[in-house]
Amino acid sequence: MTALVRGITEADWPQVAALEAGAYADTSLTEGEAGLRSRAPAGTSFVLELDGRIAGYVLALPYPRFHCPDPARPERVAHHTTNLHLHDLVVSAPVRRRGLGTRLVRHLTDAARARGFATISLVAIAGREPFWRANGYLPHHEARVPAGYGSGAVYMSAQVAALRKAG
Repeated sequence: MTALVRGITEADWPQVAALEAGAYADTSLTEGEAGLRSRAPAGTSFVLELDGRIAGYVLALPYPRFHCPDPARPERVAHHTTNLHLHDLVVSAPVRRRGLGTRLVRHLTDAARARGFATISLVAIAGREPFWRANGYLPHHEARVPAGYGSGAVYMSAQVAALRKAG
């Protein structure tokens, strides 16, 4: 199994959108290709290629701390901030639980560190708060999360300097 994390190219978008649709098929979280593209600036969004096929992705964008994108609306404004918001992370179902999601997160963390971001934030959905907490993220229950993330969604963040460097 040969895995490569690289920047998203124009040709990748149909596969990224298909992965997203599959991952969120039973929810209202599907944003579609246009919504995903609006949250994926160059340098902070990546695909995971596994044996030549896209098997996962991570989308992150600069976004003010303690705020998050509304999944019901595409982004139209570029934010200048020291916070990088991890908007979406998907690994294809057949290859989950092999450390590939962790590999994407580490790659994103290294990119955030190299680009001078101080914090990384995210919204933990569908009971994933314990996973993110175990990876160094702390909940901020006072931060408002748009209803589109579903019930139980929790805003979380971590200091980039405190996150483990990729090994």
